[in-house]
Amino acid sequence: MKVVFYTKKFERLSLTELYHIMVLRQEVFVVEQDCPYLDADGKDESSMHVLGYHDEKLVAYARLVPKGLTYKNYPSIGRVVTHISVRKQGVGKLLMKNAIHSFYETFGRDSTIKISAQSHLSKFYNEFGFETVGDGYLEDGIPHIGMVL
Repeated sequence: MKVVFYTKKFERLSLTELYHIMVLRQEVFVVEQDCPYLDADGKDESSMHVLGYHDEKLVAYARLVPKGLTYKNYPSIGRVVTHISVRKQGVGKLLMKNAIHSFYETFGRDSTIKISAQSHLSKFYNEFGFETVGDGYLEDGIPHIGMVL
């Protein structure tokens, strides 16, 4: 499957792109995972956005968050999501490769990446070199674990 990735500052997103980002995040995080929470958390405007398109449809997305917004001492990658139609096809791995590459381009190669991973996905993130830090916790009712690369 061919997926084309772009990384953009918030100001460079078109209204259509922003709308598609919000739809994808809400379809997965709110509806599919049955987790009502405020997705518009005030971090999007300061973040970089990694968008993956297949046949002009947004199928993958991640947010690169500067230090101090999610974690006091670390920049992070968050809102990692793929559309249900492309799962189990390697799109998640392509997304993470592109997100990590864009992260280092944005924040520098010497930056440590910290993420809040859904616990059942820790092995997925291990494939990219992420290691578990701290104890597990509930975030919006879903088990999570801190991880760093």
